[in-house]
Formats: sequence, C-alpha cells, structure tokens
Amino acid sequence: MAGDPTAAIAAHLPGVLRWSGAIARRLRHHDIAVGGKASGSADTDALTLTDLAVQELVVAALRDAGPEVRACRIEAEEAAGDLGRFSGEGRFTIALDPIDGTREYRDRTGDGYAVMLHLRTPETVRYSLVYLPADGPEGSWLEASEAGIRLGPDDGTRPARAVLDALPDLAPSRRAGSRRVLVSGFLTADPERARAVSATGLEGVLGAERPGSLYPLMARGEIEGVLFHTPNVYDFPVCLHLARLLGGDAVWVHDGRPVDFHRCWRDERASMLRLPGIVACAVDRAVVRTLVDLARDWSPVRYPD
Repeated sequence: MAGDPTAAIAAHLPGVLRWSGAIARRLRHHDIAVGGKASGSADTDALTLTDLAVQELVVAALRDAGPEVRACRIEAEEAAGDLGRFSGEGRFTIALDPIDGTREYRDRTGDGYAVMLHLRTPETVRYSLVYLPADGPEGSWLEASEAGIRLGPDDGTRPARAVLDALPDLAPSRRAGSRRVLVSGFLTADPERARAVSATGLEGVLGAERPGSLYPLMARGEIEGVLFHTPNVYDFPVCLHLARLLGGDAVWVHDGRPVDFHRCWRDERASMLRLPGIVACAVDRAVVRTLVDLARDWSPVRYPD
C-alpha cells in the first residue's frame, strides 16, 4: 500500500505553483481564450490556453514527485497533462484547478485568480496549496494543513518552500467572521438566493461582489462561508478545509450531514466532477445551521430542464 503523499507534495509543489504563476502572468498579456464549454454558466465555461499550459506543468511535476504521489488518483479540471500515469483508485486524491477564476483572468477584470491544488481522502481534505500570482508585488500564498494555515506574500529571492515555512500560522489570530456568505452555483437564481441569505440576518454576496480570491478572504474572516449548489471538486474543497481547520464545517443542507467525497457526479455540460446537492460551509457553526435551515427544501437539481 502506498504511503501518505502529503510531505512529498508539500516539498515539491510550491516551487512549481510559483513557476506556473509566472507563466500565467506572462500569457495574460496575449489572446489566450479557448472555446469548447457550454454549460450555461459564464464562469464555468471560461477556458484559456493558460489553463491548459499550467495544468500540463503541474501534472508533470506531480508525476515526477515520487511513487507515493503517482499512487494517488488525480482529478484535474482540464484535459491536459500526463494523467494516465496516476492510479485509477486509492485512498488519496489530488485535485487541481490550474487557473481558479478563469473568467476574471481571461477578461482582465481583476487580479484574484489563483493556481491551486489539494489532497484529500474520501472523508476530508488533508492539504491545500493556493498561489495567487497577481496578489501583491510578487504574488502571495495560502497553505493549509494539520500544521495550520499559512497566508502571506511571496518573496522571489528565497525558495518557495522556505517562504511558506517562514509564514506564521494564521489560525490563532483570525478575526471574527464578517457574516458575509458567498452564494454560487444556482445559475440565474444566484441573486434571488443571495437575497434569501441576507433575509436571515447574514449578508449574501455574489462572486462579482467579492473583492479578490475567496480563499484568503475566508481565511482572514472577511467572508464567513459559502452556500454552493453542486460545487466542483477542484476548488470548493479548499473552502471546506479552511472551515474545518478553523472550527467550522461543510454540510449538505438537505440533511445536515458533514460533506465527504464518497459521492461525486460528472457534470457532462461543464465537463467536470461535482458534489451532489447544496452545500453550506462556514467557520461559525451557527452560520452553518442558519444556512441549513434556510436551504434544506431548495431543489438539489442543478439543471432543472
């Protein structure tokens, strides 16, 4: 049986995500849009040559990181890279999103895009790494593991792993949540669902109203949590990871049970894997309960046609 790949990924991938971020910054100056997705969601359907190039690089680095990494299952948002080198089964899954925030990246409407991956078991997330190439003069990092949550600026004069090791654990100093909850995945009903969240005394916000990448905002307490319809398995699990490390949880609203990864479904329209139903995730468990009470009777079907 293959061993735990966490240490190998944490050692080898920070530098690779930094290189990937440099590629993303450079390619953003060119015409890099690619068609081919038609799910009905503008955010989901955005695709660029950068997504494909970055995924090719990250998958190759994972392939070369050691046998315990190749023994993992791999879930990648795009069809690029040497994916066949990884196991088709096993306890550990590596999931990656080569450019999270592709629409914002492609349309040059903001700098909150990220290169990210996480490692999980069927029960929960074990390790998360997010690099934000345009956040600050040299980019910034978010790393989450059993050792804590590291968040801060990059420093290109030092190895990426050394920069991460020098960042303090954010968790002990995290401020109280803001009561803001990101609402997403309800397609044309997103504004209506956000208003329903606000009617509970929380503040429902949409993606366009979010000032930057979700993950640092959630880690710092500027966004308390998320209410997602059928979230994908490439980026949402990082929210779950942060919430659980900070004392919260992610649950299915129809029954309040903690989210796990035993059940996923393939969204053929978007060509991606998703969790079923509606998920409430927050650092404050009282907020989770409020969202469950609100949304428990909402339809779990993503495409009601």
